[in-house]
Amino acid sequence: MESINTPSLPFCPPPKDQQGEDKIQYIDFTSLQKEGKVPKEFIWPSDQWVKSSGENIELPLIDIRAIKNDEVAMVNAAEIVKKACIKYGAFEVTNIAEGVDLDFSNVVLQETSNIFKLPLSKKISAIKKDCGFSIAHAERYTTVLPWKETFTFMYKHNNKNETQVVDVLNYLLGQEFQQVGANLNGALGNGPHCDPISLTILLQDQVGGLEIFADNKWLAIPPKPNTFVINIGDTFMALTNGLYKSCLHRVLVSNELERKSLTFFLNPRGDKTVSPPKELLEKEESRKYPDYKWNDLYKFTQKTRRVDANTLDSFVAWQQSSKPSNF
Repeated sequence: MESINTPSLPFCPPPKDQQGEDKIQYIDFTSLQKEGKVPKEFIWPSDQWVKSSGENIELPLIDIRAIKNDEVAMVNAAEIVKKACIKYGAFEVTNIAEGVDLDFSNVVLQETSNIFKLPLSKKISAIKKDCGFSIAHAERYTTVLPWKETFTFMYKHNNKNETQVVDVLNYLLGQEFQQVGANLNGALGNGPHCDPISLTILLQDQVGGLEIFADNKWLAIPPKPNTFVINIGDTFMALTNGLYKSCLHRVLVSNELERKSLTFFLNPRGDKTVSPPKELLEKEESRKYPDYKWNDLYKFTQKTRRVDANTLDSFVAWQQSSKPSNF
């Protein structure tokens, strides 16, 4: 799960890396916002910055409460979702579960806002491997940085510990943020990319900025109260042998308002093999992607190549160049 904020900057003294050298330049977005400047590290290449169409897209919307316990309605909804995943790689749902209402969502957004208002020194102290803060991904990259801060933690669905979220926040931020752990988390703005995971479940605030690439142009997904955007990721696309589309999307930054969103990333267990079911290959359809383990793709995105529109194809090429093909 990830919490992201769109803010502002100067550089503060960087911490020592593992070799004891000063290398990482962390950004103070609060100071930068006051200056009204965009440092060169945040300038994206022109080929990545295609102008928005100015149009909205109305994705198919599924009302979970309306179809609950109605078998015919569920079959119809499944067909709508299938068509949306083939064409867009995305759809929307509302009334997703009991207890996930607008008041609850607003409380969680407010709690995450408090996290991003922490001093830069506190954020840096909460930078850990695979969890905690990431400030513009400066610990991994030095150019073409995303204008965002993220706060991430892993949630293991098969973990019997019901306080695991509270425990993580207590470890990273201290006891005063345990209440946040009792609620949830969130995410904000990026350049064009497809998520490498299976599914992304995202709740926008009312600022907007999320766009998907469809019909050969960038289309905005307008925020709707109590509505979640569901994105298909690269791994789900591989599981369907390319039938479902991995959603190419980006988030624009407002020069007036911070944007926040609550995001849940779903992926397989790391040691599980990603392979389409045999039923999808019964008509002698050729394999579009080889088998792989989620851990291998995840490590590829962390150490070899940053996520973009071609992550899965790049991973497959890298995988085949380093070991025999398993098509």
